Amino acid sequence: MDQAYLRAHPQHLPTFLTHQRIRETPVGGGSVSSASRLTLDDGTSVFAKTWPAGEAPEGFFTAEASGLTWLREAGAPVPEVIVALPSMIATEWIEPGEPTREAAEQLGRDLAGLHRSGADAFGAAWAGYIGPLGLDNTPSTGEWGPWFAERRLLPYLKISADRGALSDVEVALVERVLQGLETYAVGEPPSRTHGDLWPGNLLWADGRAWLIDPAAHGAHRETDLAELALFGGAPHLSSILGAYNEVYPLAEGWAERVPLHQLHLLLVHTAAFGESYRASVRSAAEAARHAL
Repeated sequence: MDQAYLRAHPQHLPTFLTHQRIRETPVGGGSVSSASRLTLDDGTSVFAKTWPAGEAPEGFFTAEASGLTWLREAGAPVPEVIVALPSMIATEWIEPGEPTREAAEQLGRDLAGLHRSGADAFGAAWAGYIGPLGLDNTPSTGEWGPWFAERRLLPYLKISADRGALSDVEVALVERVLQGLETYAVGEPPSRTHGDLWPGNLLWADGRAWLIDPAAHGAHRETDLAELALFGGAPHLSSILGAYNEVYPLAEGWAERVPLHQLHLLLVHTAAFGESYRASVRSAAEAARHAL
């Protein structure tokens, strides 16, 4: 199987893998999917992800493929989708490299262009996932604040509370943020966003940073940028933000709103991975109250 055959017959890839007709090398793929590098007969490689045990949740890989395609249509640096099946996804192989200041500046410009391309509504035209959890992408043309509260904070607050990952203290703090968002307006239309842009979802290659593993949807552009500062922060973050701001200037007070936007992904982490993220949720919720 070479890449031309794979593009023409993507449905055959699982059979070739089952019968070990393709060289498969496991690679790091995150905490949800099993990832591997597939070396084809023509010497090219693709990056493939499968569900580690049993069938993937319905629409899981379809959502990723839809998001990658949507971002790529806007010119974002994302790998090309080669195979999109219910059981797996395969994209072009990007050879990893080292982060540089020049690549960071280019990423800032790339993100500004992506966000400026816009979205028809908050949400998306497909059912979403973020990590292993569902993401309600039902399109909304209302205000960002109530949408963010109802679709991006409340579902993961409930899951986190039900599994005991948050105490009553954190729940009460987040509920106050939800109340503040009921009447919060931002005055910007929806942006086309990656949707899960923590630093681990940047692939630094030769001279460029690629966006991988999206939970793409229409959202507030500040959410993508806020998530870049999580979990140690992206390399050369100040260069990313500086270049971004030159192309698409951020609204006054954006830095004070960073914890508000980070609260979404932090709640996803308590919902999916447990109480080890509790303190981060508390800190973000306390700071977010002052931004509303």
